[in-house]
Amino acid sequence: MKLDILAIVAHPDDAELGCSGTLMREKQQGKKIGIADITAGELGTRGTAETRSQEALIAGAVMQLDVRVNLGLPDGFFENTRKHQLEVIRTIRRFRPSIIITNAPSDRHPDHGRAAALVRDAAWLTGLRKIETTWEGITQEAWRPTQVFHLIQDRYLEPDFVYDITGVMEQKIQAIRAFKTQFDVSGSDAEPATYISDPAFLESIIERAKMFGKMIGVRYAEGYKTDKIPGITSFDSLVQIVT
Repeated sequence: MKLDILAIVAHPDDAELGCSGTLMREKQQGKKIGIADITAGELGTRGTAETRSQEALIAGAVMQLDVRVNLGLPDGFFENTRKHQLEVIRTIRRFRPSIIITNAPSDRHPDHGRAAALVRDAAWLTGLRKIETTWEGITQEAWRPTQVFHLIQDRYLEPDFVYDITGVMEQKIQAIRAFKTQFDVSGSDAEPATYISDPAFLESIIERAKMFGKMIGVRYAEGYKTDKIPGITSFDSLVQIVT
């Protein structure tokens, strides 16, 4: 299946927190969307790889993803090396997205910056036809996405652009809450509290969306960084809601 947009991120729930609104808005416009989780998040303090896999399926249903896969690289220990680059290259060539969304270039969690570098480099290398990869025994063709965009995650980064997600903010929160082991802190929960399980963390996600929305005169938005300047063919592309 060819996708229009593929989020390739370090952990299950990274895409939900950072770009689920964008993915859902693009889905509403007829685009094919998907997520490739680099790891199963098995080192997370709360939950297990198995529970997070089930939660990812639920979240994917909320977002109406066309595809969700897990690359199975080691949480906390994947590297920007040839071996792991080839795994990402296979995934990109398998789905041939025009746009890739990946983690923040630097962040509180070291996996995020490392994933950003891994995906950025693989997204370039995947266009080189002399790099040979196969999928299910079939030789893959070279494919290079048009754009690679980076999430803005825990640490604030000044966005290069923001995307209006006002119409799907409730679904975004629903997709995040699908990861109950990470964000549902109930009285019967015996697992230890974490930085992200504190209700204040989810509140900060909502407040960040409000702040990004205010920048363009809408209620909620998601922000992105980009190394490559997006081009336009008409000034109409820059028209915003009048404030």
